[in-house]
Amino acid sequence: MKVVAMIPARLASSRLPEKMIQDLCGLPVILRTFESVRATQLFEEVIVVTDSKKIATLTEGHGAKTILSDTEHETGSDRIAEAAKKVDADIIINVQGDEPFIDKNSLSALIHCFKEDVERLIDLASLMVAITEDEQLINPNVVKVVTDLKGKALYFSRSTIPFNRDANHLMNCFKHKGVYAFRKSALLAFPKLSMGPLERVEKIEAIRYLEHGKRLQMIETTVDAPGIDTQEDLDKAIANFKKMNS
Repeated sequence: MKVVAMIPARLASSRLPEKMIQDLCGLPVILRTFESVRATQLFEEVIVVTDSKKIATLTEGHGAKTILSDTEHETGSDRIAEAAKKVDADIIINVQGDEPFIDKNSLSALIHCFKEDVERLIDLASLMVAITEDEQLINPNVVKVVTDLKGKALYFSRSTIPFNRDANHLMNCFKHKGVYAFRKSALLAFPKLSMGPLERVEKIEAIRYLEHGKRLQMIETTVDAPGIDTQEDLDKAIANFKKMNS
């Protein structure tokens, strides 16, 4: 089973201008993420996928294999799907370019679930982490997920799910981490799937898979590796990187 990591990177995609090329202790954010993913030694290839020639010049100059996507895309999965046509792989793992602290154990668990899936019942897999702060429960920027008893995703929402009607009943709520592992065939099929009413209203691309009957296995992780979307996030990332390397 050949497993490849793809790291999508857009130049202007958050509240932090040109976040992918912001300096993170001597290397741009995108290259810190590339190095973190490569250091896991889990992948036959680690590839940066971008629509920016500026990013491509930077990553190629660092020795990172880079695919320059041809067109504008509605979602990150669309961008990765275009690049996947050029890649020999069975499983493709999508790690966002602003996640320099992604951990090896979480990525390994995603790969392992496909190795165990001998009947090929899983189309894609993703990560979830228990929510421990009340603020995250009500924050619409934090995507929540609920699963069946075997960990298959039932629904994603920006609202708090599940609703705890009985306050005496303890129930974990989980945040969706936007790291996906795809069978290549499922990824290539994604651009052909139409956006449904639930995805349209929630603005969560993972819902498209559910609306079209795809099987999405959720893997619980205890590591809530922070992404970088704001200057505050970058400042925290710099402090965290210095602490990890002191």
